[in-house]
Amino acid sequence: MAYAQQQLGHAPAALLYLSMAQARQPRVRTWRQMAAVAARHRLVGYPATWQQELRVQAQRYYYPGLQALLAGAVVGAIWLLWRRGPRGAWLGYAAYVALLGAYLHWLRPAPVGLVARSGAALMAGPSAGAAWLSTAALGDRLLVLGQQDIWCRVEWQRKTAFVRATDLLVVE
Repeated sequence: MAYAQQQLGHAPAALLYLSMAQARQPRVRTWRQMAAVAARHRLVGYPATWQQELRVQAQRYYYPGLQALLAGAVVGAIWLLWRRGPRGAWLGYAAYVALLGAYLHWLRPAPVGLVARSGAALMAGPSAGAAWLSTAALGDRLLVLGQQDIWCRVEWQRKTAFVRATDLLVVE
């Protein structure tokens, strides 16, 4: 679908389909295609850097890594309970579970939003009366930090901004 939309000249639709594919199965090749389409249309939020490619690789192996870490936690707990492990072994197991928690917290995939409406206003606060920061272009990619009522809190130029939820298609 992304290829067809791209051939028709509908870059935002192509980026939406590519983003959905990227969320389902992260691949560097898909990311490069997204960055190329975004660069042609001067859209923000699609860095073509080696750091981003490293992030994509980490996302690609997030769930298999999580499964391995959880399996290790279960096997370790069963072994410690069966063998009635010494106190030091329990402390090592606690450190392992803390590592698992850090993995879950810092490496989890973050939801992103694609601007779905041309001229979507980025505001300083979750209110129509808040200070206007900028206008987002159709297809811009913003990191979603949370939601308040009808507003999505997003990261824009390393600052927090708010955009109406109806102006954003969230891809998780």
